Amino acid sequence: MHLLDFASTAIGTARRGGIDSGRGAVEHIRIDGAHPAQIPRLDLHLGTGSERLADRLFLRRAAARGDLQAQLIRVGSMGSEEKVFDLIEDIRSRGPLYRSSIGHVATSHAAVRHLLTSDDFRSGLPTDEGVIGRLARWAAPSTLHPVQPPSLLVTEPPDHTRYRKLVTRVFTMRAVERLRERTEEIAADLLDALEPRATSSVDLVESYCAQLPVTVIAEILGVPDAERGKVLDFGSAAAPSLDLGLGLARYRSVSQALARFDAWLGDHLEHLRREPGDNLLSQLVAVREDGQGLSETELKATAGLVLAAGFETTVNLLGNGIALLHEHPSERARVVEDPSLWTNVVEEALRLDPPVLLTGRMALRDTEVAGQPVRAGSMVTAILGAANRDPDVFDDPLRFDVGRANARDHIAFSAGRHHCLGAQLARMEGEVGLRAIWDRYPDLRLDPGARRRETRILRGYERLPATVRP
Repeated sequence: MHLLDFASTAIGTARRGGIDSGRGAVEHIRIDGAHPAQIPRLDLHLGTGSERLADRLFLRRAAARGDLQAQLIRVGSMGSEEKVFDLIEDIRSRGPLYRSSIGHVATSHAAVRHLLTSDDFRSGLPTDEGVIGRLARWAAPSTLHPVQPPSLLVTEPPDHTRYRKLVTRVFTMRAVERLRERTEEIAADLLDALEPRATSSVDLVESYCAQLPVTVIAEILGVPDAERGKVLDFGSAAAPSLDLGLGLARYRSVSQALARFDAWLGDHLEHLRREPGDNLLSQLVAVREDGQGLSETELKATAGLVLAAGFETTVNLLGNGIALLHEHPSERARVVEDPSLWTNVVEEALRLDPPVLLTGRMALRDTEVAGQPVRAGSMVTAILGAANRDPDVFDDPLRFDVGRANARDHIAFSAGRHHCLGAQLARMEGEVGLRAIWDRYPDLRLDPGARRRETRILRGYERLPATVRP
């Protein structure tokens, strides 16, 4: 449900390579700032042998020469805990807009916000020519995909304006608050289920962080109880579609899951038209503006985005938040003393360790970012995690401070017309989920074996072992 702005970067999944169609003999290795992470893995399966080798060597050599963006791409795919932000701070030290041999990278709060809100930039890829075109023709999905038009992540005005207006009429603050009580019940049930294993090590990602959002999504989509297991499986399998660098086996698995969800969703939408329920998808089916509603394809695209984005980003928010609170017992004690801080805990977790690390935009015309020229057609990576740690905006930015007065000034939910439509739902689920687990298990202890996910855009835990009642 959290319609976070994966936009340009997320489009670089296996359907499309992250390659900027450049000029001359090295066209296939002029990579834009948001998508080169696709090259080391995706092009192992696509293109000619010489193209695959050139793509891999390009990144490796660029990184060896000290190109910080190339290094960030390579480190991100390894699930590194510290090195990612070490490199980000190194890039920041080079100025608000870093120019690498790959592309532009914006790190300052002001530059990232400008990039996300300016009409000089749009979401999407620069061209369908060259390697991008070849990859698109090879891998274009025939079914719905959360980063394929007409998904809100990759549409632009005027279609985006009409589409978003309709969806916004359903996903309101009031609608989110109506889900709060049910979300609290779901969290309580999941924590009850942990009791028999309370003194043993359990994986919180598998047992709690993933189960909470996907169950809420089932409520939003109006999924009958008998079919919820099926949709939970869809969500788990389809969520990786939002990241870069899928290997061929994972890409096929994701595509098959999306195809199964697409087929199931067609039947489900028809059922909701005949028998609408008290859920947000039923309202989306019925919503109208000037007599016009969402098309079948748009309804499917929205539901697919709810499933994939809502599941994946909230898993990361909950896991990151649990880890931060565990690592900072004095801050946790402040929340115990003053429970009104729980709302701000979510904002501070989003700021310091956002579930989406970066996104990207393409320049529509010659323009400037942070006083530096950016040519039309150039792709610029916006590192949300860097903007959220900008010392010009946040005092002592590397410190986890649950009482930080301006924590909500983060850009974890993007900005501008692609600002996350599900931001309020994400905040509510994060607050309910974090508060519930720490209230129930205040002595929770994280165990050895935590592992970050090997992803470039998304940032979260693959595993988070814990003993909830040590």
